[in-house]
Amino acid sequence: MNGPLITDTSTKALRSMRPRQLAKLLHSGLPISATDLRDSMYRGVSLGIPRWVESLVWTTFTKTFHFDTDRGSLRGWNVRLAQTGLDGPVEKLTRPDGAPKTFGHFEVVAPRVPRDGPGLLIDYSLGRNTRLDPAGLLRDPIVALDEGSAMRLLGCSYLDLGLRIPTPSYFLLERLGPLDHIAAPPR
Repeated sequence: MNGPLITDTSTKALRSMRPRQLAKLLHSGLPISATDLRDSMYRGVSLGIPRWVESLVWTTFTKTFHFDTDRGSLRGWNVRLAQTGLDGPVEKLTRPDGAPKTFGHFEVVAPRVPRDGPGLLIDYSLGRNTRLDPAGLLRDPIVALDEGSAMRLLGCSYLDLGLRIPTPSYFLLERLGPLDHIAAPPR
């Protein structure tokens, strides 16, 4: 599969793209290996959703990946960040005990259908979230933006209700470095 047809994949360019453009970029993305993500942390940037919706939720977050030797799988979670802007520092929000505020736990698996793209699939139904957590319905296909590198990834979210329900939510993941905290799944 060839790489993206869109040549400018800078954060600024991606933030200005409409969901249809982001979908084309995702489907022309590049494969990645689960081992490339092992024990790493990424800063996420929301793409494709209206700015007024972002103002109600978040623009940036952290997504982590950890190889769980007990389960023999790559799992991860999201971490809430203080919203310091795209050029601001990455400041994790913490619980009273000092641990990062995590949410949306997941496992990383191979894509189940071709329309999930050539990369990997983040499956929140496998993340051992609480039973009533709606995150369990989410699936995020992710692909690499750059040949031979897992430093910058593009993903989108859809709901799995027995049929695929697309959302307008896309995201960019930029590697921050190695994992600095291992969170236990909610259950």
